[in-house]
Amino acid sequence: MARKQQRSQTPRRRRGPDRFRPRKYTRINVEQIDYKDLGTLRRFLSDRGKVRSRRVTGLSRRHQRQLAVAVKRARELALLPYVGER
Repeated sequence: MARKQQRSQTPRRRRGPDRFRPRKYTRINVEQIDYKDLGTLRRFLSDRGKVRSRRVTGLSRRHQRQLAVAVKRARELALLPYVGER
């Protein structure tokens, strides 16, 4: 019979309430992200033009979705480029 390999019992690191990261969204003091506010939108875009993830931005799920919709609208109206600078 084959033996099962045992994993080492090292504790996994978890993010708990003790390691709270402040939200960037609450720091900009806006109720909703507006697609015409290009300065705010560019804060959450990488240099390649991609929307940064929630893990990086620190936004909640709802606010990250608002950001994604605003970026898509701004791109459609040619306020933001689809691709960043090369």
